Amino acid sequence: MTQSQQTPRLDEIRDLDRDDPLAAFRAKFVIPDNTIYLDGNSLGAMPQAAAEIGRRTIEREWSQGLVTSWNAAGWYELPRRLGGKIAGLIGAAPGEVVMTDTTGIDLFKAVASALALRPDRRFIVMEGSNFPTNNYVVQGLVQLLGDNHQIRFAEAAEINDAIQDDVAVVCLTHVHYKYGHVHDMREITSRAHAAGALSVWDLCHSVGALPVDLNGSGADFAVGCTYKFLNGGPGAPAFLFTARRHHNQAIQPLTGWWSHAEPFAFKRDYRPAAGIARMLSGTQPILSMAVAEAGIDVALQAPIETVRDKSMRLGDLFLALIGETCIEFDLEVACPRDARSRGSQVALAHPHAYSIMQALIDRGVIGDFRAPDVMRFGLTPLYLRYEDVWQAVQVLREVMETEAWRRPDYAERLAVT
Repeated sequence: MTQSQQTPRLDEIRDLDRDDPLAAFRAKFVIPDNTIYLDGNSLGAMPQAAAEIGRRTIEREWSQGLVTSWNAAGWYELPRRLGGKIAGLIGAAPGEVVMTDTTGIDLFKAVASALALRPDRRFIVMEGSNFPTNNYVVQGLVQLLGDNHQIRFAEAAEINDAIQDDVAVVCLTHVHYKYGHVHDMREITSRAHAAGALSVWDLCHSVGALPVDLNGSGADFAVGCTYKFLNGGPGAPAFLFTARRHHNQAIQPLTGWWSHAEPFAFKRDYRPAAGIARMLSGTQPILSMAVAEAGIDVALQAPIETVRDKSMRLGDLFLALIGETCIEFDLEVACPRDARSRGSQVALAHPHAYSIMQALIDRGVIGDFRAPDVMRFGLTPLYLRYEDVWQAVQVLREVMETEAWRRPDYAERLAVT
């Protein structure tokens, strides 16, 4: 739906849900009653299969198999096996992805590895408004390296000019966490390579929501989480991609025993494993890793082009309804209006965004707030209906029209926003 098209009526919106090729996927998730969940870009809903996997892992593999399950239940192979599944979602080849650690730790590994491959370069290009942990992790790495390296922060329109021949690494998030704009991975990676730099991409807000083609784009390294659009569960492990051409050259700094060529030989000195295994460090969180497979498997069943098409339609509908029913309430559209330039989310800015979001949550419409003034509404096509978007906007209008958000307790900041 374009801006010039008339906003659909409710009966037409219900027709969209009836004809939705992804409609059957909603039954694969647990969606609480009387809840419109618009925060899958922060924590995805629980797949129906996750509970059974968790019970099996705890009650049979751990309880009965005990330590033998490292072999018998395949625990030891989980990082590589699940990494292979994730590879199919991000345009990577088998053996180029490992599921491990957290996004921050994996980013530290990836940027450090890339810097080591460009020892004569000093600068790391990053988007200053990026999700802060990425900036913090790389700032910590730079501090550890002393005066040898420096971050060159640039916003979206400045990135191409920031990539000069003194740059070692271009480290960007594919979809901006707050505003949702999408970077052109192929174009930026090509520019980085032309300048002699390497690329590191954060796919946290991309994987499972829109097509990603790491090898087609020539990417060097990538990281991402599995608890957003992959619905892996709170704190589910992240993943790390290293292009095959860098295997056996890149050496990441957290050289734990799982990345040793012979982990169970227990040698004193480190010798790196071949291939993607060298990006591992230590023992993995098996319970959360096992449960995360449920969401990964659902994502693999859904054609990503169909997912992306619905995501764009959901976003267009949301923005059209806001423009039609909430125009008088000083809500600023903070995300791109062009669906092709927007990730699977809508962002609205308002001076009292936090209080408004708390009022929405209290009424069963769950999104989140990002300081200083942005409300984020995640659009997860596998379980979100078009009518959910319509209903959410009606609730938002009611909150704004009645000024329900002015209730004093809605302004009290919680630990997690």
